[in-house]
Amino acid sequence: MQRDAEATRARILRAATDEFAGNGLAGARVDRIAAAASANKQLIYAYFGSKEGLFDAVMAEAVAGLLGDVPFDAADLPHYAVALHDYGLGHPELVRLARWHSLQRPGVLATLPEAVAATEAKLKALADLQALGVVDDSLPARHLLEQVLALVHSGNDGVFAEFTGAGDAAQLQARRAALHRSVARLVEPRASGSPEAV
Repeated sequence: MQRDAEATRARILRAATDEFAGNGLAGARVDRIAAAASANKQLIYAYFGSKEGLFDAVMAEAVAGLLGDVPFDAADLPHYAVALHDYGLGHPELVRLARWHSLQRPGVLATLPEAVAATEAKLKALADLQALGVVDDSLPARHLLEQVLALVHSGNDGVFAEFTGAGDAAQLQARRAALHRSVARLVEPRASGSPEAV
């Protein structure tokens, strides 16, 4: 019975991921999710409470998958950034899902337990390495992480990639190399007395 319930929940989450990634919260239909998951519509509400609750559960599942597949490495942020970039390219539906969620459920992602715990751990690891002089400390850990993620996400912007013609393998490799260099420069400790960016 427990295995059946877990399998049903997993099917619902898979179907909901596709539905929300394609249509967002407003355009998604619980009827279509139920049909795709071979599940009863009422069961979806019993598990998740509402369409919004299901959307948040899908996002939490996506965050957990990302954390498992791309472990954070504060000591090698350039490599982490490239791995995160590649994960986004390999999972375009999750990139779309995250964008829909940030637009239609603003602020909620930052309150999901999975995201909160992961962010706190990242910030502590970064702050510890900054205190040791391994990572540049001219920005607070939170702002440094924001800058790294901004660089990663700019490379996964389909509009930007289309605009720059970055669709072939050579261009992709060049983007990855540029991301690695940019993050390396951002986190490399500055020599004492060197000017800081304004």
